[in-house]
Amino acid sequence: MQKTMRAAVLEHAGDADAFRLAEVATPDRVNAEFLVKVVAAGVNPIDAKTRVGRGVFGAIPRFPSVLGHDFSGVVVESPYRSHPIKPGDEVFGMVMVPRYSGSYAEYVSVPSLSVVRKPSTLSHIEAAGAPLAALTAWGMVVEVAKAHEGQRMLIHAGSGGVGHFAVQFASYFGAHVIATASTSRLPWLRSLGAAEVVDYTTTRFERAVRDVDVVIDLIGNVHDDTGSRSLSVLRPGGLIINAPTGSWSTFEADAAAAGMRHTDFTVSPDGTALAVIARLLESANVRVHVDQIFALEQVAAAHRALETGHTRGKIVLKVAEG
Repeated sequence: MQKTMRAAVLEHAGDADAFRLAEVATPDRVNAEFLVKVVAAGVNPIDAKTRVGRGVFGAIPRFPSVLGHDFSGVVVESPYRSHPIKPGDEVFGMVMVPRYSGSYAEYVSVPSLSVVRKPSTLSHIEAAGAPLAALTAWGMVVEVAKAHEGQRMLIHAGSGGVGHFAVQFASYFGAHVIATASTSRLPWLRSLGAAEVVDYTTTRFERAVRDVDVVIDLIGNVHDDTGSRSLSVLRPGGLIINAPTGSWSTFEADAAAAGMRHTDFTVSPDGTALAVIARLLESANVRVHVDQIFALEQVAAAHRALETGHTRGKIVLKVAEG
């Protein structure tokens, strides 16, 4: 096993150009971990937040640091000889950065409970776009909101990475999905299962929507007080789930004052849930949409594209051939 690897590293907080390509030590595999050769890595908003000094930046133990939560690749070393997932098997999953070195690199070491087999129907590029976004959507829509028939669910930013999975999961379990997005994304959201769509560029959603049971808030108050306005469309005692960190500083107080049930949400690299998602992806009941693909050395361009806020689905880095 080679002792060093190529990685996009961060040495300080900054704009997208703070990344540089470098040779760093290959992570050691210890205990019940897999060593995985990364073929593709997903790019997520938490990566950009961390890069500028927010997100999980404060917990980075040392620099240079490697970001990137999502990966798809090939097993190099398994936890033990008779493990059912063996060297050469294709897998995907999520790394808990910064406790572990991230996936913007040629190799990652990952706890075995966070790794599952890659769906055979997906390329590594497609698979790398799924873990963090799909697990976030699954946690909010299925585990917390308990999506079911007859339930009315409003999903903000429905065409984004988490949003396009949330629309599909909620629809799959029978909920009546109302999604907000810009004009060009509306037909696509209908194809993903949204029963109603609201063009936020032309319509105030609170004028078009009422009496929803659940709001999946993927925006907060960072734009046009979307979070606060969402409270007015919930039925009495409805549930609002807010995910983006730091997006709504008065979330709990505002929701409580409106008499609404409320919770924030933090994603977990749960391999059991990801295995269920993998089956939905393999059967095409759920799809992952990759909007743009960048080479590892183009990580700065990938982050700039992400920060425009106009991505449909996911952005993925191609790290190696596979």
